[in-house]
Amino acid sequence: MSLLGPYVLAALLVGIGLYGVLSRRNAVLVLIGVELVLGGALVLLVSTAAAGADQWSGGTVLSLFVITIAAAEVALALAVILAAFRVRGRIDLEEEEPVPAGSGGAPIGAVLPGEPAVTEGHDR
Repeated sequence: MSLLGPYVLAALLVGIGLYGVLSRRNAVLVLIGVELVLGGALVLLVSTAAAGADQWSGGTVLSLFVITIAAAEVALALAVILAAFRVRGRIDLEEEEPVPAGSGGAPIGAVLPGEPAVTEGHDR
């Protein structure tokens, strides 16, 4: 089995992902770029493992483990990005202003500065 195709695909995924990470300011797009790099590494692991004699060798099992960890990483990163968006109102990565002390991680339903408070009975 020729490994040229999967290696080229892995290199393309890593290259596109690195371009996305290095050229974007939006945190969600940077996260997508990181996931593309991870996908390229997984393609390389699985294709190399499939070329070996035992298909369930370390590469495939490691890939399943990495996919599980990546799902948790995406969930955590999106939670952090959402919390930063709720505090700042934008998610650019190259901002000079720090997050104000005491405002990070406002609980869901909390009234943030500049938002009108909802009183009971008048929630519509």
